[in-house]
Amino acid sequence: MSTISSIRSDGSTLSRLDRALFRLESALTLVAGLTIFALVCLAVVHVLSRKFLNAPVPGFVDWTEQFMAIFAFLGLSYTQREGGHIRMDILLGLLRGRWVWLFEWLSVLFMLLITTVLIYGTWYHFARSFDWNAPLFSRDSSIDIALPIWPAKLIVTFSLALLWLRLALQLWAYGRALITGARHPVAVPLVETPEEAAFKEAQSVAGVE
Repeated sequence: MSTISSIRSDGSTLSRLDRALFRLESALTLVAGLTIFALVCLAVVHVLSRKFLNAPVPGFVDWTEQFMAIFAFLGLSYTQREGGHIRMDILLGLLRGRWVWLFEWLSVLFMLLITTVLIYGTWYHFARSFDWNAPLFSRDSSIDIALPIWPAKLIVTFSLALLWLRLALQLWAYGRALITGARHPVAVPLVETPEEAAFKEAQSVAGVE
């Protein structure tokens, strides 16, 4: 269930880039959701076939492993944009003015550095798995039906690269807010009180835009 976004926009270059990236993030999140639905359907077929036909879906575990990379990572950037990741707002709730944007900027910078390291590591594992001269371009394959593993590894790297772009935009937005002292910067999720969050959740349930 999605909630109403607390992200502001305007006609600036930053906001236009934010909205353009958000369209891609939304499409990929939809793909992740459809993948979950497909996996549920596959699981139903697998259970029923094993129960009544004694013929389970070949490589069900292998397909599940591949699907997990899709729905576990494609939504990372979307969730970061919406401020949906688990975080502690106790300290931020006590801060005011530029102090809020300073700590937000520092936290995003830290995440950006960690994501950069993860991109390098996951790309290395993808490159080690991919081989043009191997069958289906893969040196590594799943245990049961020998599915190539490189697509799942590439999805992880791609998702982290998209998250890197989102974090770079947020670093820009928080930096601009820190310099200008803006109370409601664009392209970043704003800190909400529990009452505001509950009100927006109620609006979402009621179908109010």
